[in-house]
Amino acid sequence: MTTPHAPLTPEQFAHLGGGAIAYVKPLRSEDAARLFPQIEGLQPGMKLFALLGADGSPIMLTDSRDAAIANAWQHELQTVSLH
Repeated sequence: MTTPHAPLTPEQFAHLGGGAIAYVKPLRSEDAARLFPQIEGLQPGMKLFALLGADGSPIMLTDSRDAAIANAWQHELQTVSLH
């Protein structure tokens, strides 16, 4: 029998993978401003992809999942899937 794992704290997520892990999160343009407050003028309803650090810190925003993954590789970040 396995024991349930306690959720990681934000501090533990920040150190996860030694800063070398990121994930791609699909989101709508309406939600992008929360992660990327400096971005203005996005049309509502656009499907976008955010590249985020393991701790959830925003790295980049794009309209292509492939571009987000390519940017991760360019910066030597390992992308992981979330379930």
